[in-house]
Amino acid sequence: MLPTTHKDNDKITEFCAEVLELENTKLPSEYYYSSLPLCVIDSVFSIGVRYESVKNTVSRFCSYFNLNQGRRGTEILDISEQFSIEEYLSSFESLGLEIFVNDVLKNKQRTSPTNGILKAEAVYLFCKILNKYEVNYLQDVKKIYGNEEFENEIRTIPGQKSGISLVYFYMLAGDDQWIKPDRMITRFLEKVLQRKVKLEEAQSLLDETTKLLKKYYPNITPRLLDYQIWNFERSSN
Repeated sequence: MLPTTHKDNDKITEFCAEVLELENTKLPSEYYYSSLPLCVIDSVFSIGVRYESVKNTVSRFCSYFNLNQGRRGTEILDISEQFSIEEYLSSFESLGLEIFVNDVLKNKQRTSPTNGILKAEAVYLFCKILNKYEVNYLQDVKKIYGNEEFENEIRTIPGQKSGISLVYFYMLAGDDQWIKPDRMITRFLEKVLQRKVKLEEAQSLLDETTKLLKKYYPNITPRLLDYQIWNFERSSN
């Protein structure tokens, strides 16, 4: 892997300022889900598909259980107003995988076309691990930041080895410091730098870019920059 240079960071910063909407930009509604299970569903189902299908899956889940999908504002709801991870697990175990796939989520996607498990099952396994670490509400997620044991357990779920869903889960649950290092982000960076960019390089590149952009756009964060890049790449296709 080529070392990151100041020149790399300057190129990315200049290109971002030129092509992205960075003035008074805001995150979309999916970054303000009402409850933690919605963050898990979105993060697991979003890998390798068009985002519209993910939105539809989350919407069907909320409709089935008569839940509000988003918050009234950006503030996290009181736990009494949230659908907890424990409630999700109880519902899944009561209804069973088949009903969850066919009637609740109405989505039969798998984590991988070869030997992948149903994404609905992966969500359940993800929630089981969250519950093990006593993470039930949006307010609890800070308990697992930087917990290697937790993160390693998530990576043992079939289809979760790369950790992309995990990082995206953190972002959806409220952590501003992460980016989702998927093909949209690497494609953007490769376009700017005219070289291959590895997934593990993307976070540090955008961290440095955020620091440089903050001089001109004080509200920018890695998470917000990631969203703007993703939106730009989606619109370019």
